[in-house]
Amino acid sequence: MPVWGGGNKCGACARTVYHAEEVQCDGRSFHRCCFLCMVCRKNLDSTTVAIHDEEIYCKSCYGKKYGPKGYGYGQGAGTLNMDRGERLGIKPESAQPHRPTTNPNTSKFAQKFGGAEKCSRCGDSVYAAEKIIGAGKPWHKNCFRCAKCGKSLESTTLTEKEGEIYCKGCYAKNFGPKGFGYGQGAGALVHAQ
Repeated sequence: MPVWGGGNKCGACARTVYHAEEVQCDGRSFHRCCFLCMVCRKNLDSTTVAIHDEEIYCKSCYGKKYGPKGYGYGQGAGTLNMDRGERLGIKPESAQPHRPTTNPNTSKFAQKFGGAEKCSRCGDSVYAAEKIIGAGKPWHKNCFRCAKCGKSLESTTLTEKEGEIYCKGCYAKNFGPKGFGYGQGAGALVHAQ
């Protein structure tokens, strides 16, 4: 008597997956009906799946669970909430024990809360709600701009030279290679008299 049912096992339910209902992802097989986000249970496909270890998520739930956290990473004011991610399986951080400060600032507020770092552009205090780290230094959101043209910067559009930050365009114009062939197109080839 022959033995039947020799297909791959589903990565979600561990039952046999037959070819007609198989979805493959990261070297594993799934039933179409089992290929769901582990948090919101939405159906996934190759464009919406995000993998972490052996778990599969939609990109939205993956970003909430494993993506960057904090000020500036939301999708507008509606994302500023007190959700700490318990429903996504994220364990809240335990409270840190009180440590005496070595801060030379004598104000009671600074002693209690540790003071604040100084903005690299204006020199004023930068508090957590408005702080952006760029080039390894703290900045106010409004000060996080190109030193030449004033364009607002992001971590992907920033270049740093001698402690100052620039957009990529200004950095290239001021500090990039110079000479024939390094202009900004035909307009850079100017005949001087």
